Amino acid sequence: MGSNNEEKSTLKRSWFQELKAEFHKIVWPDKNSLIKESIAVIVIAIIIGCIVSLVDTGLMEGLNGLKALIQQLG
Repeated sequence: MGSNNEEKSTLKRSWFQELKAEFHKIVWPDKNSLIKESIAVIVIAIIIGCIVSLVDTGLMEGLNGLKALIQQLG
């Protein structure tokens, strides 16, 4: 029964050691590239939001026009 606990402890320890080793492999961006990439993400999000808004408004107006046309005919 004691060896089972030792095996679990060894597995946990080796998992944490591997995790620590992986964290040392991470290459973190410098401040300038982080700022540039953040600005790019924000600008692209705003552009996509505007496009979605325009498409939504266009579809809504088109469907409202179609609905009004159907009501006039019916």
